[in-house]
Amino acid sequence: MSNLHDDFQPLSGLGSIADDYDAIFCDIWGVIHNGKKPYLKACEALERFRETRGPVVLISNSPQPSVAIPETFARIGVPGGFWDAIVTSGDATIDELARRAPGPVFKIGPERDDALYEELDMNFSDLDEAEFISCTGLFEDDETPEDYEDLLKEALARELEFICVNPDIKVRLGDKLVWCGGALAQKYEKMGGRVIYSGKPHEPIYRLSRAWIQEVLGHVPDVECILCIGDNIFTDLLGAQEQGYDCLFIQDGLHGETAENFKALMQKHKVIARYIAPSLNW
Repeated sequence: MSNLHDDFQPLSGLGSIADDYDAIFCDIWGVIHNGKKPYLKACEALERFRETRGPVVLISNSPQPSVAIPETFARIGVPGGFWDAIVTSGDATIDELARRAPGPVFKIGPERDDALYEELDMNFSDLDEAEFISCTGLFEDDETPEDYEDLLKEALARELEFICVNPDIKVRLGDKLVWCGGALAQKYEKMGGRVIYSGKPHEPIYRLSRAWIQEVLGHVPDVECILCIGDNIFTDLLGAQEQGYDCLFIQDGLHGETAENFKALMQKHKVIARYIAPSLNW
């Protein structure tokens, strides 16, 4: 089975295609919850797949290490028991940061992301003393990339590498959209800066996810037997396509409210999805 289709197939539920796959790589934010409340039918669907078909790896561009995710789940009411492993962009970036320790490093991002650095011997500094930048997101949820114009110009003048821990451009937080670290990284790249990514759609996070599948099953299923599920065209869908996996796109409003809008975006950016659904359920 291939994900290279001219069109996407509307899907009534995961159960209708579950027998075609041996494992799932599932996004968290936008599929499992929206940052404020859980999507319980999605959790139930993944639990049923896990019970009847195979392992579920939650794969997220969260800048936090995976060990911190269950605590976040508990705080907003996401139940446990529907996954075999969690892999985050934070996990995939830790090696990159460790190679550069102790820095000094200039840190961009909210305090809630500081768990990423707890096991790393990093020296944080002002921008004018830093050897590189580590970005987990914007400092405040109501800021925009334009607020960082002068900071990025100064970083570019010093030829600082920019490590982007969360490649997402935007996410839905409750009823609003907020900018993510990927938006700053994208802006810095367009200015001519060098950016290093580890999360979706890039290879390191998928490599870690396959390692977990190997741990659970003792082998990694063939590429056509792994299904990716996500709500972001530029991370979930593009990453699945580049890895050769089929993808179920969850249309939660991040890229427009209609299937026509989504199809137009796919055609514009040459991104393919095999399936589409308004939400994840069995």
